[in-house]
Amino acid sequence: MSKTTSLLSALLCTFIWGTTFIAQDTGMDNIGPFTFNAVRFFIGFLAITPLVFLFELKKFKSEFKSDIKSFVNLSFLIGLSLFLGSALQQVALLHTDVANAAFFTIFYVPMVPIIIFLFRGRSIHWSVWPSVVLCLIGGYLLTNFQDATVRLGDSLVVLGALFWSTHIIFTGIIVKKYDLPLTLGAIQTLIVSLFSFVIGLIYEEFIYADIIKEINSILYAGILSGGFAFVLQIYAQKNITPAPAAIIFSLEGVFATIAAWYILNQILDINNLLGCFFILCGVLLSQLLPLVKNNILNK
Repeated sequence: MSKTTSLLSALLCTFIWGTTFIAQDTGMDNIGPFTFNAVRFFIGFLAITPLVFLFELKKFKSEFKSDIKSFVNLSFLIGLSLFLGSALQQVALLHTDVANAAFFTIFYVPMVPIIIFLFRGRSIHWSVWPSVVLCLIGGYLLTNFQDATVRLGDSLVVLGALFWSTHIIFTGIIVKKYDLPLTLGAIQTLIVSLFSFVIGLIYEEFIYADIIKEINSILYAGILSGGFAFVLQIYAQKNITPAPAAIIFSLEGVFATIAAWYILNQILDINNLLGCFFILCGVLLSQLLPLVKNNILNK
């Protein structure tokens, strides 16, 4: 897979994530957050599984020939990170607004390189940090956070950003060892669905009629975001290391803002436009600086 294909996968994945923010928020009018996630990710699992049998089943023997234990362990860690990140984000949307949630979610941008440095001992090239700063400034302007009130739900989003970070990092590790993106996508969505279902049974009620009322939001968040977007993320991280990948994924705030403008008729003010500009600059910088560095070294 080429670097260009990985970048396109990352952009499409990020577009789906950004537009799904609306579905996540409106999809809980009649059901609880864990019910929403249980059904959403199970639908994602059902959407991906046929593709596993079609394209990857024959690869199992060769891919698992050397080490299946690492695949199982990493898959579980990825699924657990995805469950914790999505659960905290979904619950937080009950206690804060989308603006705050979107801003604090992109805290995974600085968290990824910090975690890699602390726990894997790998230094991050200085070129990453200007992009990180630009993305955080852009997120601040994009969400109109200066007009919002900090709520208890915001702390849940920040904690969730930690697990989005570990999800990106673990995914970056597993894609270097195994070429099974569809299988990994199916496993992680099933793990999230099962954990969400268990907690939902304890704290919420699964009422079929109420679930049907939210079916449009669930299908969009399930098939596209819960299913194919996370598979696209795996394809994207084949050729993009975790820190630059996190910067690209921060574009979800830009796509969420555009979707809110187009679908919900929300007005974009000068701060929103500047926020989009800063994040775009951060993403471009994260991709251009390594190219410049390589060109200099090759001369």
